[in-house]
Amino acid sequence: MSSADSIGYGLVGVGAIAEVHAAALARVRGARLRAVCSRDFKKARRFADQHGTDAERDLGTLLARSDVDVLCVTTASGAHGDSVLAGFAAGKHVLCEKPLEISLTRVDRLLAASRRRGRLLGVVMPARFGDGALAVKRAVDQGLLGRLTLCSAYVKWWRTEDYYRASPWRGTWTGDGGGALINQGIHAVDLLQWFVGEVRRATAMATSLAHPAIEVEDTLTAALEFTNGALGTVECATSCAPGGARRIELCGDRGTIVLEDDRITRWDLAKSGEGEVSARPESASKIGGGGSDPRAIGVEGHEKVIEDMTEAVRNRHSPRVTGEEARKTLEIIEMIYLSSPMSAMRAIRLAETRNSER
Repeated sequence: MSSADSIGYGLVGVGAIAEVHAAALARVRGARLRAVCSRDFKKARRFADQHGTDAERDLGTLLARSDVDVLCVTTASGAHGDSVLAGFAAGKHVLCEKPLEISLTRVDRLLAASRRRGRLLGVVMPARFGDGALAVKRAVDQGLLGRLTLCSAYVKWWRTEDYYRASPWRGTWTGDGGGALINQGIHAVDLLQWFVGEVRRATAMATSLAHPAIEVEDTLTAALEFTNGALGTVECATSCAPGGARRIELCGDRGTIVLEDDRITRWDLAKSGEGEVSARPESASKIGGGGSDPRAIGVEGHEKVIEDMTEAVRNRHSPRVTGEEARKTLEIIEMIYLSSPMSAMRAIRLAETRNSER
């Protein structure tokens, strides 16, 4: 640990999401952004100047700093693994943006390295930290919905052509791991598996309708069968203008809950044995969804994630969203992709990447 007063963070990658991390770090007591790095040193220097920290010329130099306890990875999705492994090799804990990696094979390498090095691995899933999501989780765990029957997630968002042009890795199998599902829909899928559990089977259709230049999907639907017997659907898109709230619908034989972004919009539950309708809890969370603008997600969710990671490092316990938890969500996403007609292209692209890494 760098000091008794603060946990030091180093940031690799200075794109749009890194701005959110830097702003969140500035708000977390006991955490401090010590340095940043990027393949483009000029960008790293500008970023560092804006946020009152140091810029390093490469990841190795950043990781050599004794005042960096946690490496925060905000690079392109397909490049997460290299940075995570470098962080562990340098003896650092790691907080990685979603997805942890773009395939289960790669994720398993990171989990093994985390265990081998004895370092913490946290994954940025801020939707789990919202007041609304926590209330829904408690209701499900207490059995207030009864037997879960139909549980679905909807992410009908919009992204412009400029969004994909701005970063060449977006909209590619090797850089992004997929499209609307793994990038925009991952938080909804994560909430769904956190609330409902693992998925046994999936059947999906995926295509690109509004963004023909990208090689991955901008529109996807999937039917799910959970291991507990419940059925469900997932709809994810960046083709739905102007974009709306992320929505989770949970139905059981004793009630229904609907969560939009982090706001509970329906709470119809019968108390066990009483037949009364439970009052809907208030939800004051400001965690946003980014339905039409990726910059609209706000800082609050990342602030809670970094608070949690900081306490985990300080007190030597696991963060709330571990690498193992993030793997469960990616397993569902990979299952959905493998069941869709686009799976052959994804498999080819990822195989080409694996061969190039040997």
